Amino acid sequence: MFDSNNTAKTTADRPGGELGRRPLHFIWIVDCSGSMSVDGKIQSLNNAVKEAIPHMRDVARENPFAEILVRVLKFDSGASWQVVKPTPVDQFSWQDLSASGATRMGRALEMLAEELDVERIGGKGFPPVLALVSDGQPTDDFAGGLRMLMSQPWGKRANRVAIGIGRVVDEKVLKEFIGNPEIPVLQANNPEALKNHIRVLSTVAVKVASAPPSQVSNGSSSGMGQQLGLSTANDTGNPGEDVW
Repeated sequence: MFDSNNTAKTTADRPGGELGRRPLHFIWIVDCSGSMSVDGKIQSLNNAVKEAIPHMRDVARENPFAEILVRVLKFDSGASWQVVKPTPVDQFSWQDLSASGATRMGRALEMLAEELDVERIGGKGFPPVLALVSDGQPTDDFAGGLRMLMSQPWGKRANRVAIGIGRVVDEKVLKEFIGNPEIPVLQANNPEALKNHIRVLSTVAVKVASAPPSQVSNGSSSGMGQQLGLSTANDTGNPGEDVW
C-alpha cells in the first residue's frame, strides 16, 4: 500500500509479493491541452469517466484479491496531480478537468515515474494500470519521460493502456507508451465511442490486472490485449457521429 514514510523495503517487498488483498493502483493520465477544449472533448471525457466509476466499483467488489486505488495525473503546459493520494475506488470521485495550453506528456511521465518508485508505493501489489488519454502530440521530451518511467520496476511491469481521441492523435506515441503490440490503442472519434472505451478500459483493465495468475493465460498483458480487443471490436459508437 502507499507508503507515506518512504521507508526502505526488504527483499520480500519487491514487485510481485505474496498473494493476498493487495493494492492495484489505477492511474488516469489525461491530456488537458488546448485542443481538448475543441468540440467538447474534455467535457465528454469528464462525463465518460463519471459514468464508468460505478462499473469500476462493481468489478472491485467482485474481486477479493485486490484493493483498487485510483489517482489522476493531468498534463497541459505543465503536469500536476488532480487526485494526489491513492484513493479507494469506493471513495473516489472525479473532479472535472478543463483544457488549455500545450501537451507536456513527457513531464507527466516523469512525475508518474517518481510516484511509482518502490520506496513510495511499496513492493507488494498487482502491477499498476496506467491509462493514458490524449488527442494530440507531445510538445516536450516524451521519449525521455518514457525512459524514466520504464526505469522503474513498477513502470516497466505496469499494464499500460491508451485511448486516442480524434484523427490528429499521434498513435505512434500511444503505441510506444503501451509497449505491447498485443494491446490496441482504443480510438475514439465521437463522444459515444469515448464513453464506451472509457467504460471498457476501466473495467476490463482492472479485471485482468487484478486476476490471480491461475486465471490469466499467457500473462496479464496478453490477457489484457485479447479482452480489450474483443470488448471494443463492435463498441465504437455511432459511425455517423465522427465529429473529432
